[in-house]
Amino acid sequence: MNTMHDVIGVGFGPSNLALAIALKEQAQAQGTTLNSLFLDKQANYRWHGDTLSSQSELQISFLKDLVSLRNPTSPYSFVNYLKEQGRLTDFINLGTFYPCRLEFNDYLRWVAEQFAEQAVYGEEVTRIEPELNNGAIQHLKLVSRNAAGQERVRHTRSVVISTGGSPKIPAEFEAYRDDARIFHHSTYLSSLNKLPCTEGKPMRIAIIGSGQSAAEAFIDLNDSFPLVQVEMILRGTALKPADDTAFVNEIFAPQYTDLVFQQSPDNRRQLISEFHNTNYSVVDPELIERIYGILYRQKVAHQYRHAVLCRQQIEAVHSNELDIELSLRDLATNQQRTHRYDAIILATGYERRTHRSLLAPLEGHLQDFEVDREYRALASPTLHAPVFLQGFCEASHGLSDTLLSVLPMRSEEISKALYRALQLPVQASCSRTTTLASA
Repeated sequence: MNTMHDVIGVGFGPSNLALAIALKEQAQAQGTTLNSLFLDKQANYRWHGDTLSSQSELQISFLKDLVSLRNPTSPYSFVNYLKEQGRLTDFINLGTFYPCRLEFNDYLRWVAEQFAEQAVYGEEVTRIEPELNNGAIQHLKLVSRNAAGQERVRHTRSVVISTGGSPKIPAEFEAYRDDARIFHHSTYLSSLNKLPCTEGKPMRIAIIGSGQSAAEAFIDLNDSFPLVQVEMILRGTALKPADDTAFVNEIFAPQYTDLVFQQSPDNRRQLISEFHNTNYSVVDPELIERIYGILYRQKVAHQYRHAVLCRQQIEAVHSNELDIELSLRDLATNQQRTHRYDAIILATGYERRTHRSLLAPLEGHLQDFEVDREYRALASPTLHAPVFLQGFCEASHGLSDTLLSVLPMRSEEISKALYRALQLPVQASCSRTTTLASA
């Protein structure tokens, strides 16, 4: 007999990991533990693990971890992680609020290990289907698939989807998805490992994009591979700095979510557009200065290894066994020229649409995937099984929706909403047993 879960989380990245903590806190407060399970397609826990180059640093304060903004005394805080690892004094001596992503990834893995009994790795959820009973949908059926192609069916009274973004591949490169020399930055380390530069051979590599990922790849290639020539190609007129000044950063405060949500759709779009340069197609100023310094020293030495090519429109892509040819047009002068490379890195960002494909069987019961203030998908009266979305609500909740900044507060809001929606009885002296991952 299949276990009926109270909630299944799809994805076990930072968002659902924060939710697991919040649910544990709610269980202690309510006296009733939700029968919860989290599924993740990765074989083991890692956060942006294939992009963790030596130059990757967190862009927000470590205090914006999974819990501290809500509960700074939590045992799952980054500070407690440092204490447990014996590095608290050393980290203080660094004098920074910004740990490297490698360390933050280790912090997340450390927290995830404490919820191992509620997690299943190596299974990708492929669809979420309604289970009708007298015209009402009280339960949902989740179908997942492991690496061997075997399917597994689970049943739940609610679902929280936190699958993150999917690599955005520009149309010009769609036909080359199977070419190992052309890859998205999301697979940076593993794809780079397959290239001749890792064996000390010279290469010409283009980076398409103008954001933080593109800049980090540029620096990593410069530092790690002396025989690699890099050209960063962007449509903009220059690399632009991320605005993380104090007043602007207030848009990422949890209370700002209320302000955004209360606006009309037009006003929301205007707010997101106004602060677009805090998160998209921008680079940390220090990293821009470092790239500029590298290019300047090339001029001094008259040795032109790298370049940043601005105002470039990619008109065509052609590939053969020897190289990859890009036809570029200068948007200011209309001048066209051809460049040849041995590999292309697409630092072209992410799109967030996986929830739509997962929930396609439920689409007729949902209101175009819009959500209420507590991130619950608006649904028809027949859909009683609540569906929550994390990381897909930027249009309604603001720019912080895809970032770490609101995780503690959002997870608390969703956990409380789950308890209300599922109408579980409060038990003062005992709690229900949490279902283990084998269920």
